[in-house]
Amino acid sequence: MLADQYFLIAHEDRTGRSRLHPRATGLGLAAALLGELILEGRIGISDGDLLILDRHPPSDALAHDVLDLLVAQPQHRDVRIWLAFLSQDAAIRVGERLTRLGAVETVTKRRLLSTETLYMPNSAAQRNAAAWAPARLANMLVRGMGMSITDRVLIGLVAATGLTRHVLYDFEAHRHAFQSLPSAVGSLPADLRELVEYTEASVGSVVTVGRR
Repeated sequence: MLADQYFLIAHEDRTGRSRLHPRATGLGLAAALLGELILEGRIGISDGDLLILDRHPPSDALAHDVLDLLVAQPQHRDVRIWLAFLSQDAAIRVGERLTRLGAVETVTKRRLLSTETLYMPNSAAQRNAAAWAPARLANMLVRGMGMSITDRVLIGLVAATGLTRHVLYDFEAHRHAFQSLPSAVGSLPADLRELVEYTEASVGSVVTVGRR
């Protein structure tokens, strides 16, 4: 699933912590959840408005829940509103889905006045799978391999949220891959390009506010 792959790239496999500001990670995951529904033909985006195309529930429970939320709030159609809303608990919900799949494990860490729940790959197999998520994207970009539409959306969201350096970590070795990013995103259908663009704008707003 798109959001699962984004989650694994956006979090350190050794610590379970986000590589980005948590709000930026949340926006990336929110966009990935909407992207899953677009890819399944359940919703679309046109000029910043989110459109319900098919109300039939997806087979995945989390995707089903997200679609139900969108259907239940017809007055809210601005994709930026939904990115902000879904970002609040997207990390928890995707982390729980990965836990059910056996890709990560829930780890509770105690702090002085609180506890923190992390979703971490603890076994060797889980860590290998987590490490493979960014390596797989880098390999496709470096080799100029054909990419599925899901992978192109994933690359777009990685770039939009500032995770590119965690996928293409060697600028000299990956110079050609950096140059191929715009064409990979530009080849997406219009609604998915809009999703990437609004995600980038939302993350930019979060970073700007955080610097004030």
